[in-house]
Amino acid sequence: MSPSLKHGLYAASLLLSTGLGACSTDPNDPGVEYAPEMYESIPYEPLRQTSFNKINAFGINERTPATGTVPRGKLAYFDHIPKDSVRIAERVLHNPYPYTKANIEEGQVLYTRNCQHCHGEKGDGQGPVGMKFKGVPNYSSGAYKAMNDGHIYHVIEWGRNRMMPHGSQVNPEERWKIAMYVHVLQIGNDPADLPKIVKVGGATPTTSAEEGNASQQTDGANQKAEGQAQAHTGSDAPGQGDKGRNGAM
Repeated sequence: MSPSLKHGLYAASLLLSTGLGACSTDPNDPGVEYAPEMYESIPYEPLRQTSFNKINAFGINERTPATGTVPRGKLAYFDHIPKDSVRIAERVLHNPYPYTKANIEEGQVLYTRNCQHCHGEKGDGQGPVGMKFKGVPNYSSGAYKAMNDGHIYHVIEWGRNRMMPHGSQVNPEERWKIAMYVHVLQIGNDPADLPKIVKVGGATPTTSAEEGNASQQTDGANQKAEGQAQAHTGSDAPGQGDKGRNGAM
């Protein structure tokens, strides 16, 4: 045996012995570690289990909250409606945010980020994913056109059929704003027409037919008021304008 081969075998045996000596049959024993203070933290780290922590179960360092507790200021995050009770959500949940142009435009941004890939830009189910898997509803047809805020909010939170839950992706305020924008898509207008279909002030999405009816009512009221003014009489019921609807689609 040549000297170089002999020295190589000695070195390999030494390295193998060192490696085996650093191992342990105990799964909780890391074996021999170089500079262990770089690995083992002296204080308890919240996301780590340590065998020497005898206070919490399973050596978990992070204290778990008591059952049934709610974080301060987060009570609105819990509606206590079971995930399969969308009909209850329709009756109980109401949108607490006003239908303003800013809120609906923010809902459009959130919809684009979280929903458009399946439901499509116009809410017709023709998004890239929706076209592949099929079965994604069209918001402006059938029963889907009548979904109210509570229904939409609940489905976003818990999912339905093949739609997965999005409660961890969007918080309650964002869900309500997405619901506002879904109402715009239910009307069947192009999203590019958003500034035209959102009323100034009250900012409730409206159809062209509703706008026409409102215009006719306004014209009739104006003509009646003019006639009354000429007869030196006042109007008993001046125009009240369009009252914003909050979750009553």
